[in-house]
Amino acid sequence: MTPSGLLIIDKPAGPTSHDVVGRVRRAAGTRRVGHAGTLDPLASGLLLVGVGRATRLIEYLVGLDKVYETTVRLGRATTTYDAEGEVAAEKPVTVDEAAIRAALDAFRGPIHQRVPPFSAVKRDGQPLYKRARRGEAIDLPEREVTIHALDLLAYEPPLLTLRIASSSGTYIRSLAHDLGQVLGCGGYVDTLRRTAIGRFTLADAVALDELTPALFHAHLRPPEAAVGHLPRVMFNADEARLLGQGQRLPAPDDAPPGDVAAFGPDERFIGVVTGEAGEWRARKMMSAVAEE
Repeated sequence: MTPSGLLIIDKPAGPTSHDVVGRVRRAAGTRRVGHAGTLDPLASGLLLVGVGRATRLIEYLVGLDKVYETTVRLGRATTTYDAEGEVAAEKPVTVDEAAIRAALDAFRGPIHQRVPPFSAVKRDGQPLYKRARRGEAIDLPEREVTIHALDLLAYEPPLLTLRIASSSGTYIRSLAHDLGQVLGCGGYVDTLRRTAIGRFTLADAVALDELTPALFHAHLRPPEAAVGHLPRVMFNADEARLLGQGQRLPAPDDAPPGDVAAFGPDERFIGVVTGEAGEWRARKMMSAVAEE
């Protein structure tokens, strides 16, 4: 029987997100595994992994807010904006903690940032990192992100430790690079750890290095864990059956708009349903029959 659910992994620095998927596939005994948002090899911390039919719910996880702790190395700028790149510029570090705190103010709230040149974002159909490796001049795309909180945890020159709570899509490497430019000395991410994704924290995770088939089953959460942040709506047996058949149902006037987590009799999770124009419409229904 193929298991289905959500696995919360604590990834060490080194493996790629694809490596994590491979480890989970072996522990779960299935190839139907996917992750919700890439974590760079240099970074450690939380990676959410869907297994079996729960892979269909990954889209509800990728847009969640995230929390990171990072050590920024001031005094140098690198080509990749992190410790794995070549040093592109180097300057003495003369800024004090007061100057750093003042500079951080400009990075809180909604901001515009350019993606790093070494990233998987595509321009003209090609990932930027391929063009950057060829030494091509790149017009880096700009995006709006939100920094909900930006806290200075420690400053021992040239190392600066920050905690960042941000919207999905934020590049911590870009933030470190841009901060270094504002301070006039350059900077890059030396270490990075993701400590929270939405309501999930490291306390919920199983370490990748400790993952075994037994621990996989012990830590696998039910599929509905992936949509726990959505409004919850109950349906009776007939309604659940009709929704499962793709039929639309009338929705009450006070029904929450957009996607909801749908539950049937005995609080059994039946999938994701969308409320629109006074109707319930099936969007991501989960089979009641276990897969073989």
